[in-house]
Amino acid sequence: MLSTGKYSTAADLARETYTDAASTKRMIDRLVARDLIKREPCANDRRLMKLHLTASGIELSKVVPQAFCGVLNKHFSEFSAEEIGFLKSMLRRLLESNAAPEKTH
Repeated sequence: MLSTGKYSTAADLARETYTDAASTKRMIDRLVARDLIKREPCANDRRLMKLHLTASGIELSKVVPQAFCGVLNKHFSEFSAEEIGFLKSMLRRLLESNAAPEKTH
């Protein structure tokens, strides 16, 4: 997510991954400790910390998608194309219903 440049703050990551701020902060702390990301103050708002991949993080981000696909292929190898399509449609529906504004009665 950081490699795309679309998400650059802890709040962005928490919102995109549907996790709470405390969990996101703990994960960021672990990634900083492993020298995969770094925090830098925002030039426009010194209260904000922008997150950036380090050189090690950039290298790792190049292999993660392939590894992730391998894991998915392994776990879904017993599913038919129809079953995978159904799962995708249900997951999309779940995401859409989560993104829709709440109805008031």
